[in-house]
Amino acid sequence: MPAPEPFLIFTRKLGHMGIPYMISGSVAAIFYGEPRMTNDVDIIVLLKAVDLPRLTHAFPLDEFYCPPEDVMRVEIARAQRGHFNIIHHETGFKADIYPCSDELHRWGLSQSRTIDFEEDSLTLAPPEYVVIRKLQFFREGGSQKHLRDINRMLTSLGNNLQTDTLQAMIQRHGLQTEWLQATGFGE
Repeated sequence: MPAPEPFLIFTRKLGHMGIPYMISGSVAAIFYGEPRMTNDVDIIVLLKAVDLPRLTHAFPLDEFYCPPEDVMRVEIARAQRGHFNIIHHETGFKADIYPCSDELHRWGLSQSRTIDFEEDSLTLAPPEYVVIRKLQFFREGGSQKHLRDINRMLTSLGNNLQTDTLQAMIQRHGLQTEWLQATGFGE
């Protein structure tokens, strides 16, 4: 991957603020699988209303598009599917911010992995979380990129995947059909 990675613009600030986060989506799939192009990073954050003034201060409007605090407040209050974007003006790179709002988010954050990367620390969602979310997104939208990402992750991770945990989560979320499509992708 080319350096410096544009997602570091966001993760460094969250790390300095002490806001728990984990990278998911395609960027996590790249770490666990194979490189591919992406123009955004999905970040799950454990945000509270008291964090919002610090967040807007960390992402100033002259450098970033950052939604107003009242918009972010509505999104972090949602029982599920809260979401807002922060966009870096200079690069156009976007962070899709997902407030921690459901059981899978909470599980992912509790099992997240911190790695050293380009003289920084990054917190990644566990691969099992990434697979489950990609299966869900495939079910919702049908995009083959999710199946490709899963297949490449499975190939790269081999035995470094908690298969019992993954299989239980697939059952719990009713993703058996999507799992069969992902594991048979490219055959």
